[in-house]
Amino acid sequence: MNGAEALLRTLCAAGIDTCFSNPGTSEMHFVAAMDRVPGMRGIPALAEGVATGAADGYARMMRRPAATLLHCGPGLANGIANLHNARRARSPIVNLIGDLSHGHRPADPPLAADTESLARTVSSWTRTVLDAHAVAGDGAAAVAAAMAPGGGIASLILPSDVCWSEGAQCAAPRVAAAACPADASALEQGAAWARLGPETAMLLGGDALFGPGLALAGAIARRTGVRLMAQSALARIERGRGRPAIERIPYAPVAAIQALANVKRLLLVGACRPVFSFAGPDGRSRPEPLDVQVAVLAHAEEDIPGAWQVWRPCSTACHLLPATPRSRTIRPTAP
Repeated sequence: MNGAEALLRTLCAAGIDTCFSNPGTSEMHFVAAMDRVPGMRGIPALAEGVATGAADGYARMMRRPAATLLHCGPGLANGIANLHNARRARSPIVNLIGDLSHGHRPADPPLAADTESLARTVSSWTRTVLDAHAVAGDGAAAVAAAMAPGGGIASLILPSDVCWSEGAQCAAPRVAAAACPADASALEQGAAWARLGPETAMLLGGDALFGPGLALAGAIARRTGVRLMAQSALARIERGRGRPAIERIPYAPVAAIQALANVKRLLLVGACRPVFSFAGPDGRSRPEPLDVQVAVLAHAEEDIPGAWQVWRPCSTACHLLPATPRSRTIRPTAP
């Protein structure tokens, strides 16, 4: 079995069944292996940005990673804009990048590039495979990294000799880390702030904007009067009948400042503190009032639905589900 086939079989065993690709010569052994390995759906694209954008959209909706297959450093560079968007959206992607063989690279051929450095600009995990015996294990590690709490791009660089060399073996899937529980003391603080009503805004992101997380956020808002908000740029949001209405912070700075003018307390639930895309002449970077209190209820990599479930022992105003108390401290955000 060559390295390409061992990697493909390992990816399939780990739950990766779709690969958006724009391959070149150095990836031909991987492409050929797709004909021999059942379970992997290859979707070719006419441009690298299409492949990376499709993988981003797939991850946002499916909540699990697809693979991308790109051609050397310049191909990665062509697809890096949508990988940047995916990084900002915390989309899980297994990003496979073909590269020159180890023996050919010292000759400095036309497509030689510092591919690993390029990949690190958009990746939470990056590795260059050294030989065919390591490729399957590195592939399993890449899937686990992409599926870690909070999502991320795991970039695996594949020199062509790694893919064509024989003697490779499949690797067992690795278990991704579980989401951490939110701090009990942060939830207690959040419950106290929520009881103060519409002067408190909960800024939602990630898992809080769809599914059970959104439903529980809506229940809290109905019982307390707290405002539910989201930033203008977000990965995914569910809307429609039966779902709570979420206020979007406007993109334009003046409108964003007005939207948050009456907010005295801002709770971050799977979201980052709001910031303008660009600073104006006044030098202001954030839309909230200067005296606003900001606290983190749950980070994006934490168990947001589980955080809502521990709300009941924290607040007499919100009777949701029972929970197990924990003891840690609230985490104020950096200014």
